[in-house]
Amino acid sequence: MASASSSSLSPPMIPMELHSLNREKLLNSLREHLSSSSRPLQGFVLLQGGEEQTRHCTDHLELFRQESYFAYLFGVQEPGFFGAIDIASGKSMLFAPRLPPDYAVWMGEIKPLTHFQEKYKVTQVFYTDEIKEVLSNQYQEMGTPLLFLLYGLNTDSNKYSKPAEFQGIKKFQTDLNTLHPILTECRVIKSNLELALIQFANDISTEAHVEVMRKTKVGMKEYQLESMFLHHTYMYGGCRHCSYTCICATGDNSAVLHYGHAAAPNDKTLREGDMALLDMGAEYHFYGSDITCSFPVNGKFTRHQSLVYTAVLDAHDAVISAMSPGVSWVDMHKLAEKIILESLKKGHLLVGDVDKMMSERLGAVFMPHGLGHLLGIDTHDPGGYLKGAERPKEPGLSSLRTSRKLLEGMVITVEPGCYFIDALLLPALESPSVSEFFNHGEINRFRAFGGVRIESDVCVTANGCINMTKCPRKIEDIEAVMAGAPWPIKKTTFPSGNGQV
Repeated sequence: MASASSSSLSPPMIPMELHSLNREKLLNSLREHLSSSSRPLQGFVLLQGGEEQTRHCTDHLELFRQESYFAYLFGVQEPGFFGAIDIASGKSMLFAPRLPPDYAVWMGEIKPLTHFQEKYKVTQVFYTDEIKEVLSNQYQEMGTPLLFLLYGLNTDSNKYSKPAEFQGIKKFQTDLNTLHPILTECRVIKSNLELALIQFANDISTEAHVEVMRKTKVGMKEYQLESMFLHHTYMYGGCRHCSYTCICATGDNSAVLHYGHAAAPNDKTLREGDMALLDMGAEYHFYGSDITCSFPVNGKFTRHQSLVYTAVLDAHDAVISAMSPGVSWVDMHKLAEKIILESLKKGHLLVGDVDKMMSERLGAVFMPHGLGHLLGIDTHDPGGYLKGAERPKEPGLSSLRTSRKLLEGMVITVEPGCYFIDALLLPALESPSVSEFFNHGEINRFRAFGGVRIESDVCVTANGCINMTKCPRKIEDIEAVMAGAPWPIKKTTFPSGNGQV
């Protein structure tokens, strides 16, 4: 790796072929679905891009980030666009907002339509006030065309995607059911061009995590660690957006799973003996990373820190070693739980039969979240639960963001953790079904420990998987890096043809 104040990386060129391939993948899947149900291969896929939002009632515009399905198909950075794909011909169309003249005064040059046609490599570009006319004229001899609109449930947020709306849409026939599951499944399997962007987001984020490790010192504030990460990924990676709000948790804050929000704003002072849990990932051209590193803020692991950290690392490594197409993600979660429980027993925090602990779901006390989630244009990429699939109901397993079997081309996070959370631990210590498994005196020594999470982004390949995250993980490597040792980021190559149309 380069010196502490520079980078070995530079932002890659963004090929718009990526989005052309995404559209082609959707067309192939949609045409196959329509043919199998004896429906005509005609009509339009129509999506509405995101709109700029102001801060509450003010005129302050928040930094715009494109709606993810629209970004997947068209790669458009600007707000206010619509996009259409002609199912019969495969033609792609963008509809740009017609901007007022004073836009040129306040916001910059008003680009001609040809600019967007060339930039985004689509067949045609029109204005949004022309949607009704343009779409109607395409099928004059066959009547009003059918519009396939995006409407469906995001199983992570339990929110519904917003179908396109424009003046005159009531003149068209619309289908709200077909598009969403097909387009969502397209997003599940990544092309090599997508993987290249996810890999860059991982590489620049890895470099930033290592930079933060090197500069972390007792007495700093958590937000200073966040600031160093954001600076590095933007300064050297051109990453204006993060995949999510940074979690910079130290000491007992590391037991707060989604620390870093407005009510817990990464503002604690780092103290001697604290563990740090840093969950931070950059986003590059919409595609994200999601990486967690855990380490002692003073650069040296204690015996207790080593025990918990090794338990989580062993689980992390065992899952990655077992991953390949066809493997059940529920089984991977249980594998991680079992290894952590076995390690805690070996460290004398637990006693008794580990299989009985598993049947009583004791693992959920220490790892209440799911093992990982699909990753792509969204941190929690959609497609975790297919239509009709039921979520597991047992503690811990009910938090899984997917219960699917792995497929070649999936990118999924592997993020086991072990936390000492009073809200879960205290009831378990009193529970007739699981209290017998605790060495109560030893467990109490860990009550203020916080937690450890190790998270990597992993691509499933034909014969196994590739770990896209290159952070130091072994205890000796972390201690060496924190003492100033170099940490090179090795180039990753993916098997040719993986996930391609």
